[in-house]
Amino acid sequence: QVQLVESGGGLVQAGGALTLSCTASGSTFSSMHMAWYRQAPGKQREMVARINLSETSTYADSVKGRFTISRDPAKKSVRLEMNNLKPEDTAVYYCNAVDYSRSWTGQTYWGQGTQVTVSS
Repeated sequence: QVQLVESGGGLVQAGGALTLSCTASGSTFSSMHMAWYRQAPGKQREMVARINLSETSTYADSVKGRFTISRDPAKKSVRLEMNNLKPEDTAVYYCNAVDYSRSWTGQTYWGQGTQVTVSS
């Protein structure tokens, strides 16, 4: 069972920056694809950024050029650096892991979520 613990959310003014971190435990980090999702009130959860085992990253169009995802195998963590934040970035941000250590189809895990609020 994989556990994901997020940190780093908070309140920031538009144009500001925040960094989210997610630490994984319970399985082999080198077998996990990692991602960040977010869910705003009344909206569906959406993928923000993801990074695979080759450290290839993918971003939602709405955050390209502003957000950067990275993984640190030594710390078993993934970070999301968010710059030039906009009010529309306000959401609960969730860490996501797909663990391929036990199943070739992968098992999906979610963190508890961390609130990011951007004021205008």
